[in-house]
Amino acid sequence: MKVNIYYGGRGIIGDPTIFVINKIQTVLEELNVSVERFNLYELKNSIVSLPASLNDCDAVILAATVEWYGIGGYLTQFLDACWLYGNKEKIQSTYMCPIVMSTASGEREAKTSLQTAWEILGGVSINGMCGYVSDMMSFEMNKDYSNLIEKQAENIYRTVSQKMVTLPSSNKAITKIADNPMTISLSPQETEQLSKYASDESYVQQQKEDISELASRFKDMLEAKSVDENLIYISDFTDHFEKAGATDGVFKFDVKERKKSLIVDVKGGSLNCYYGNVESVDVYCKLSSDIMNKIITGKETFQRAFMSGDMQVKGNFGLLRKLDEMFIF
Repeated sequence: MKVNIYYGGRGIIGDPTIFVINKIQTVLEELNVSVERFNLYELKNSIVSLPASLNDCDAVILAATVEWYGIGGYLTQFLDACWLYGNKEKIQSTYMCPIVMSTASGEREAKTSLQTAWEILGGVSINGMCGYVSDMMSFEMNKDYSNLIEKQAENIYRTVSQKMVTLPSSNKAITKIADNPMTISLSPQETEQLSKYASDESYVQQQKEDISELASRFKDMLEAKSVDENLIYISDFTDHFEKAGATDGVFKFDVKERKKSLIVDVKGGSLNCYYGNVESVDVYCKLSSDIMNKIITGKETFQRAFMSGDMQVKGNFGLLRKLDEMFIF
């Protein structure tokens, strides 16, 4: 029989959880149980690959210290990795005993949280141990407490060695619901290999750089596409230009969602419409593409857009009024 202990505390002196798991480990080893401990604070850079260590054990002990609220980040990361990369078939036959000691409050809630998480993973949780410790010295010297810890270790050994059956839990039903939408069908070997990649910082960094490069390329493509879409405005202005009401003037339209400005140059009854920039303009208009689309489809006018505040205007306001006469949308 083999039992893995995953300690999620900070490893500080006087941590009551360390005292408890040390005593449990001693008792289990006296019962000829192979015990391997994983201090997550020492393995924080490789937590993602730790679910692979579940493949050769019969039971696990998840040990946490509540110092202010909850089980802490390291143990949460480990459980996340188990959900993403763990061998669910192996976890289903693996017993888990939660050990939670608190120097603040909330040890019972944390213990329940660990049990619930393991059951959602598909594993079997057994009744663990939790307690509040205010004075470490008196806790260590109390023989009754030591006897309780030893009995807990014996209970772990008895439950695992006899493969005791537990009643079904509704938490396991959640696995089927939560696991379907986002889970990629991978074999246990592929999952384990993926976890190794995820824990390799150089590999992850290279992936981030590749994604950034692809994002940049797609951005350039989208920008190019948006410029092509702006060409539609040119044809709209050209098709709806009324020479009879033409008044000389240079109009500049800055559409927020577009990269370049639309220049509408009316001179001598002719129209020159293009994208670019010009040093001197008679009327400068700033608006959104939504408002521009409403104007060119006849749902709005330049004058009403200005009066309602949907279009900001600078320059010759007399020429602004002429826009609705020159372009009948």
